[in-house]
Amino acid sequence: MSVCSKKGSVIFSGFRALGLYSNHLPHVVRYHKKHQEFYIVTAAGKCFHTYNVKKLGIVAVSNALSEDIAHLAADRMLVFVAHGSRVTAFARNKEAVHTYIGHGANVHLLLPFGDHVISVDRDNIVIIWDVESEEEYLQLKFDKMSFEVSAVMHPSTYLNKILLGSAQGGLQLWNVKSNKLLYSFGGWGSGVTVLQQSPAMDVVGVGLASGQIIIHNIKYDESLMTFQQDWGPVTAISFRTDGHPVMAAGSPVGHIGLWDLADKKLIGQMRDAHSTAIAGLTFLHAEPLLITNGADNAIRVWIFDAPGGGGRLLRHRMGHSAPPTKIHHHGQNGQQILSAGQDGTLQSFSTVHERFNKSLGHGSINKKKSKKKGLKYDSLKLPAITTFASETARQSDWDGIIACHRGYVTATTWNYQKTSMGAHKLEPGRFGKNRALNVHATAVDITSCGNFVVIGLSSGHIDVYNMQSGFHRGQYGQDRAHDGPVRGVAVDSLNQMTVSAGADKLLKVWKFKSKELVYTAELGASPAGTLLHRDSGMLAISLDDFTLKIFDMETRRFVRKFAGHRGQVNDMTFSPDGRWLITAAMDCTIRTWDLPTGCLVDCFLVDAAVVSITMSPTGDFLASSHVDSLGIYLWSNKTLCSMVSLRPLPSDYEPTVVTLPGTCPVQDIDDEDDDTPSDEMIEYVSPEQLDEQLVTLSLLPESRWKNLLNLDIIKKRNKPKEPPRVPKAAPFFIPTVAGLVPQFSISEGADADEQSKVVNFGVLAQKSSFYVKLEEAWISNNYTGPVQQLKEMGPSAIDSELLGLAPDVGGAIEVMQSFLRMIGSMLDSKRDFDLAQAYLALFLKLHLRTISQEPELMEEALKVSDRLKETWTNMQTLFNQSLCLLAYTKSALL
Repeated sequence: MSVCSKKGSVIFSGFRALGLYSNHLPHVVRYHKKHQEFYIVTAAGKCFHTYNVKKLGIVAVSNALSEDIAHLAADRMLVFVAHGSRVTAFARNKEAVHTYIGHGANVHLLLPFGDHVISVDRDNIVIIWDVESEEEYLQLKFDKMSFEVSAVMHPSTYLNKILLGSAQGGLQLWNVKSNKLLYSFGGWGSGVTVLQQSPAMDVVGVGLASGQIIIHNIKYDESLMTFQQDWGPVTAISFRTDGHPVMAAGSPVGHIGLWDLADKKLIGQMRDAHSTAIAGLTFLHAEPLLITNGADNAIRVWIFDAPGGGGRLLRHRMGHSAPPTKIHHHGQNGQQILSAGQDGTLQSFSTVHERFNKSLGHGSINKKKSKKKGLKYDSLKLPAITTFASETARQSDWDGIIACHRGYVTATTWNYQKTSMGAHKLEPGRFGKNRALNVHATAVDITSCGNFVVIGLSSGHIDVYNMQSGFHRGQYGQDRAHDGPVRGVAVDSLNQMTVSAGADKLLKVWKFKSKELVYTAELGASPAGTLLHRDSGMLAISLDDFTLKIFDMETRRFVRKFAGHRGQVNDMTFSPDGRWLITAAMDCTIRTWDLPTGCLVDCFLVDAAVVSITMSPTGDFLASSHVDSLGIYLWSNKTLCSMVSLRPLPSDYEPTVVTLPGTCPVQDIDDEDDDTPSDEMIEYVSPEQLDEQLVTLSLLPESRWKNLLNLDIIKKRNKPKEPPRVPKAAPFFIPTVAGLVPQFSISEGADADEQSKVVNFGVLAQKSSFYVKLEEAWISNNYTGPVQQLKEMGPSAIDSELLGLAPDVGGAIEVMQSFLRMIGSMLDSKRDFDLAQAYLALFLKLHLRTISQEPELMEEALKVSDRLKETWTNMQTLFNQSLCLLAYTKSALL
């Protein structure tokens, strides 16, 4: 029966997402009166993010919803979110406080309206909700053929009235309190896409699907002016309110048109403001700032401070506009993650703060020509990066990043500090100008010194270049290194050896400098990729049969083989100490393999398959990128801050799905099965005896038994030089009973004070509890009680108890025999071996003469002596075996 984990992953817990800023939904701008600051709210999948306009720093990430957000709206107190057929209201930018259920189709439009919120669904039903009670106030139904609601707006100063725009082009003004249609506007023969209130009362900006923008007076139903943009439907409209009569309009191609309302003409164009459609467009109130966002995962703030009316980019937050293909930590502090995306850009994301993010730009064959043409129309731009390698050792002197491009033979260098493409394009001269060979670079690695780069090609060639000069420094193999595409190359930490894996199912080890082949190994299957942990010399190889092999560079042997993935292994990463290998595959699992034990210690599922993973050099975070996801997700390493029990997982282990970080808080799951293994460290409680064959020592401190033979010397040394003086006014003390554990001695009876001070000799002759227990054990032959009592006594008490066993001081021969039998039982049980030796030594010291004179005691003493010899013989054998094994492990070459 398979074991089902309750918490998904033992080692990793979701932390947060990087590089997610915006999607195709328009943003919302809010003003906080107390902070006197503007905030931007953007949707990112199932949650929304809140940024301050001042620095574009992230302020809050909301709790996640069950479905992707379909529309955003906000008023002074709440953020309203449409998802599926529901509407949810969030307070404090994070917590869901209200849910409005009643729509039969997906909601696509929202409008906060005082104490109410208006929602429109795809079935053309408009519902007005009471915000606090979550009840329907009013429901309006429209015929889709005649009036399909496509835009909704509240005209300023129009009490209880909303303006609805339709896909047929008409407008309707409704009083939602009296449920009356006040007026219908004829329209302009094209669907309404945007309705926006202008700074002037009664005047509304209407954006049409034809690209027309109508400035219309709804009070008199007359158009004041008409503009036409040539870039397709109007996606967003905003008006400046800082004294300049300017209107901005967004388009599906990413351009923004600026129109002067006083002169009724186009005064400027902001081309390629976004690489996708302009989703949202907002001029800040009474400020020359324009905020835009788009589906290219970017938020931009433009400032209008230059003559000519155009805006310049003031600040921005930008991620990948297409999913990342490869991520890798840059440097040793674990604070930068380099990411190459399908959009062709190379970017650096900071795990500390967004202001440290960098974009290294888009690869280009000729940078000067590309700048003249502009990126959008650049025919010289390079395809997306498939894999790259980076090194920080000499990055301040020359380029430190090398990248391969999809279907491209030339490898490009990049400079992290200059945040741009580097100086060299590395291409072997053997192919000349012939590009029809369809050869492309497949694998790269940079040496740890940052001086050389090794590039593997799909033709089987492996070339070495100098990173400073870009010169070719040789190749591996006479003709080529492998008989098929090179799937992985790596150089060790000292530039001694280069290892390569090819589609010919061979692993080859070369001398780095002389290019001589020194070792070849069969892999058994075609490799998909390799990863070298330079500090330990362990090379991980993922194979096309979904298995993994670990190759030791020093001994040149395969030391581990892991099987368990049910899909192609996409990426691998080592923990900084080389103990874990973390792998991600198309089966949507992330697995952690423990190399010393050769076991799978952690496995969990994610919703989308992982494309690339990288472990921080400091070991605190694991980063992952996923199929069809623009973000980079951080997982924190729980073993750094808490004790985690890592147990080998069974072969039939079924992992559970873990929600991607930054989107959903961890929710408590009811314990369905009490047998479920816990992620917490199991506290180990040592038993009294590990095994019946082993001799076990006691857990008592040495001071309780080691000085028993030297008590007379200790008492003589500690003897006071002069008698103690009685204080004049002694404080009140409750009398205590002597012993290791202090106990109060309280007299019982009402006449305790009237007791006689004459010594009663009958009291002196009373037997101690230890003496009584020895007598009982003589009959029952169970010596657990007296041994336990001796353990609780101090050295002086033990000395006095053993001294009182002699017949001349009130003891008996039988009790002395009983004591020797107690020692024999301790030796037989092989427990408390140190105490048995100490008690026996003190007993012999005190009563040796008595034992030699009494035959019964002599007989018991001989039995104890035989048992001692036998125990010491067994112990000596165990010692010899352990020493022999230890000597072998020290000297043998494993």
